[in-house]
Amino acid sequence: MGIGEVTEQLDWNGKKVTVAGLGVSGIPAARVLHGLGAVVTVVNDGDDERSRAQAAELEAEGITVRLGDGATLPTGTELIVTTPGWRPDKPLFTAAAEAGVEVWGDVELAWRLRTPDAAPWLAVTGTNGKTTTVRMLASILEAAGLRTAAVGNIGVSLLDAVLGEERYDVLAVELSSYQLHWAPSVRAHSAAVLNLAPDHLDWHGSMEAYAADKGRIYEGNQVACVYNVADKVTEDLVREADVEEGCRAIGFTLGTPGPSELGVVEGILVDRAFVENRQKNAQELAEVSDVQPPAPHNIANALAAAALARAFGVDAKAVRDGLKAFRPDPHRIELVEEVGGVAYVDDSKATNTHAAEASLAAYDPIVWIAGGLAKGATFDELVTKSAKRLRGAVLIGADRALIREALARHAPEVPVVDLDRTDTGAMSEAVREAARLAQPGDTVLLAPACASMDMFTNYNKRGEAFADAVRALATTGDA
Repeated sequence: MGIGEVTEQLDWNGKKVTVAGLGVSGIPAARVLHGLGAVVTVVNDGDDERSRAQAAELEAEGITVRLGDGATLPTGTELIVTTPGWRPDKPLFTAAAEAGVEVWGDVELAWRLRTPDAAPWLAVTGTNGKTTTVRMLASILEAAGLRTAAVGNIGVSLLDAVLGEERYDVLAVELSSYQLHWAPSVRAHSAAVLNLAPDHLDWHGSMEAYAADKGRIYEGNQVACVYNVADKVTEDLVREADVEEGCRAIGFTLGTPGPSELGVVEGILVDRAFVENRQKNAQELAEVSDVQPPAPHNIANALAAAALARAFGVDAKAVRDGLKAFRPDPHRIELVEEVGGVAYVDDSKATNTHAAEASLAAYDPIVWIAGGLAKGATFDELVTKSAKRLRGAVLIGADRALIREALARHAPEVPVVDLDRTDTGAMSEAVREAARLAQPGDTVLLAPACASMDMFTNYNKRGEAFADAVRALATTGDA
């Protein structure tokens, strides 16, 4: 299927479709399908007050909702459209397989509903950095004068982007491993896998299955498969993908790039992929200082975004202008304030060890605030790689003992404060203890390497608590 082509339009009238799960993707999918004439039944495991309120709204529109039973396949179901979070081993999907019923995610549904003049997709996945890279990409595309939007797992529904009145030239699409698992026919113009590290293995069942779902993003790529030179698994996924004739493998590296790569030379982001005579020539794209913050993993994100934009034909000036205009979302290596010569940096989004390792690599020396829900992670490798940068560590959260034990094994000289409390006020005490350990020129870094739900609603609330404590420290000397 070439660029601009779309899958054959289906006749939805009277088609019996089961939507698995209420929520941010299930409810819009149910409404879209109902509007197309499908006979829609929504099934949901939960039967709480919020679910009942959502069900009442849908039923008033003529959509059937079945609460408290997400396991049984409704009679006559011809297709299931699932929310991304539903695991593949759910009984509903086992029943669907036995009945020969296809299962799509909301991303697959959006892909199938595209019109003949639909915008092509530039797609991004990876364990860490997806949202930042997609937003960088959208900024570059906008700088090139293209009508675009950052959509998908980033929070803007692909269904809204595909079916809305606004016409786009191209979409910057963030896709999670969950979404890719349920999106068998998506074919991007070009796509990138930023990195791969163990995550969500309880959902996928194994690292191999997780990697395979990430690798789906390359299937059918038409112009470029962008991979991380420093992460061999991403290149292996390109080799295994079935792509369009002429599609190229494009690497990005923090070192000097070879032919068909983007990289860094003496503080300059350069392109040796989308230039004439790439054996000898390179195109300057931007300076490292144009990327904010210029941490190594953020430079890698910028290179991946630039590679996708260049694959779409964007010129070098737009890459520079887009990167200069971009500012990251809160709680992603965000400088909160400097107090007494110490920088306080919020990377609450670092919810796994891979993200925390990248964050720790950006600063030296560091007083590290870490801990929360480990999600089955181990911390020995992270501590071993980061030990020389640590001035001290302050540990919070339910699974802090795992980090404390790793520090004892691999960095016994690093002073550790273990806060035996999991209430939200613990963050203020953590900042006070970190300030006590820090010296002028140090960075106090919140890079928890853990999820937040033991103490906070989400990583945003954790980051806000950190920022509030830092600002209190700056104004009163007391967090």
